[in-house]
Amino acid sequence: MIGMADAKPQISSGLEGVYIAESSICRVDGQAGGLYYRGYSIDSLCKNSDYEEVVHLLLHGRLPKAQELAETKKVLAESRNLPEGVVSTIKHMNGKAHPMDTVRTAVSMLSAYDPEVADSSNEANMRKSLRIISRTASIVATIGRIAAGGEYVAPDNSMSHSENFLYMLNGKKPTPQQLDIMRDMFIIHAEHSSNASTFGTMVAGSTLADIYSAVTAGIAVLKGPLHGGADEAALHMMNEIGDPDNTEVYITEALAGKKKIMGFGHRVYKAYDPRAKVIKTYLLQMQDSSSEEVKRLTGIALRAEKLMIDKLGQSHGIWPNVDFFAGPVYRAAGIPAEIFTPIFAASRTAGWCAHMMEYWENNRLFRPLEYYTGAIDLQYVPIDKR
Repeated sequence: MIGMADAKPQISSGLEGVYIAESSICRVDGQAGGLYYRGYSIDSLCKNSDYEEVVHLLLHGRLPKAQELAETKKVLAESRNLPEGVVSTIKHMNGKAHPMDTVRTAVSMLSAYDPEVADSSNEANMRKSLRIISRTASIVATIGRIAAGGEYVAPDNSMSHSENFLYMLNGKKPTPQQLDIMRDMFIIHAEHSSNASTFGTMVAGSTLADIYSAVTAGIAVLKGPLHGGADEAALHMMNEIGDPDNTEVYITEALAGKKKIMGFGHRVYKAYDPRAKVIKTYLLQMQDSSSEEVKRLTGIALRAEKLMIDKLGQSHGIWPNVDFFAGPVYRAAGIPAEIFTPIFAASRTAGWCAHMMEYWENNRLFRPLEYYTGAIDLQYVPIDKR
């Protein structure tokens, strides 16, 4: 075994409590329930901004002037159309692969169509970031469109990022409420500090791999159910409950059986998730929805929230997180559950690219240590004597 000289170091499982870098991009205040992009609260951004402005804010560190915002919107719009090879790959993978696998493959493919892929200058990386942000949304919309039996819908460059996404997904212009929902969902998922997928992006990028490789790594990390798939799982739970009147019995029995209630609790937030507060405003508007599905899901969500807060909110610091309310709101926007996590990826490309651009300013290869607990100096035994 290892020698006594190798005293066991303190190991932070899951890197909990370990700071990996300095950043001015995002502040997550887990105790007070605050979320800030470059100093602006998520609530103020959802009330006053749109996704394109948030993209500029994250990438450049400040809100844009009118001409700068117009230029960002122009580049994003002009980058939307997908290469034929990417569309063909999405069609080929439809029904054979998880949608997140298709997103990962399609985004990786985009590098083959970018003439600046090998240019590592800051200016080129900024342009590539905008292309990635724009085309990942088109990829996700196309995955949903083809899965529903439709054909690729060419983008409409006169539309905003959020409106065009829904247009490419559904083949028609969204209603005002659907557009508002999509805009806010893109904004609240755009960034969240050094979460697992952002860290995965930064680890890949720290090797000086290109930004397509870094973002592809982030997508791969996001696929895991402990990170990106909780909103779909929460919706599945609501469908298991079935009727709003079954909510209290289901939750009470689940808690008694120590079953996890999806969409509640968070690794960082010990207060009400500020993103959930934004989404809840839509639930309150949807209580009298003309859609029976949305009305049913909304009733379950609001009753489950009240019961969970009464039982575990103040006493255990377990509150609704962003994933809990997302399902009913996405369904109100006509979005199928299968692309909830891909939408998360499309939104988060802005944060991933911003962190990568920032980290490259003072890049250092991530090379953590591990504490070896195995044997050493074992004698090799030939195969015929084992």
